[in-house]
Amino acid sequence: MTRPARTRVGLIGLGVISKFYVAAFDRLPGVDLAAVCDLRPAALEPFHDIAKCYTGHAELLADAAVDAVVVNVPNDAHAAVCGDALAAGLAVCVEKPLATRVEDGRALAALAREQGVTLFTSFHRRYNSAVLRLLEEVAAADAPVRSLTVRYLERIEDHAGSDRWYLDADRCGGGCVADNGPNAFDLVRLFLGDVELTGADVHRDELGTDRRAAVALRSTLGVTARVELDWSYDGEVKDVSVELADGTRLFADMLAGHPEFKGSLWHEYVGVLTDFDTRLRAGRDAAGDGLAALELVDAVYRAEGAVR
Repeated sequence: MTRPARTRVGLIGLGVISKFYVAAFDRLPGVDLAAVCDLRPAALEPFHDIAKCYTGHAELLADAAVDAVVVNVPNDAHAAVCGDALAAGLAVCVEKPLATRVEDGRALAALAREQGVTLFTSFHRRYNSAVLRLLEEVAAADAPVRSLTVRYLERIEDHAGSDRWYLDADRCGGGCVADNGPNAFDLVRLFLGDVELTGADVHRDELGTDRRAAVALRSTLGVTARVELDWSYDGEVKDVSVELADGTRLFADMLAGHPEFKGSLWHEYVGVLTDFDTRLRAGRDAAGDGLAALELVDAVYRAEGAVR
């Protein structure tokens, strides 16, 4: 089957991250925003003249004639919406995490393989310009990586905006480990390849939500990594530090040069949609990265002994 010259995409969910997707569509000549969906009719109003509008994702899947969908709904709805889209034979780009339960993530990956369609998790930080420069520096270095640290620190109440479901552990899938963990774990895997959990120190608030965590990982080659997560940080820090075997230290500040709140996301989501379109056009199986991050989230909670 020959793919069309342009990829028609439906955007399901118009929460706080949706504006970065919408802006990215405007910058990609081969990818069109053809349909949007949200339970709130008011959220659809700005789109009536530019895309088909729906208040239910089932109606969009049945009527919109799209090639793919972006799933930008609350975390607890990822599995159901992604499952319906995959069953309809559509490629899926889903906001991290792939699902809130690892068994649901595995089922989605299996369904994507069965249907022969692309299931892609949106890890926007891997397209950050500073991260990409750091990858080049590491590749060009004379010494191998000895250790790596990823910090993902923020006050979640500032970042949730109107999407207050982030603060509901049942809907989010947990706290900082479930929501910020996948982005951080994916960055570790971007630099080191597959990793396993070697230790986790998780701190919870009075409601039982994990608000801070330090996670130790090790690659198949024995390189160590540390992930620091904080949902109660006064400010925002998102960075990657690499120590080479010769003592050289390399660093990427993902927020540098982007003074606007969430300013780095504008270019990162262009990278997300570009990569997604490339993979779906090639018919590539892309479920592994999203599932690997979810497996690490599950491993942290299991190591902690949390009842989820």
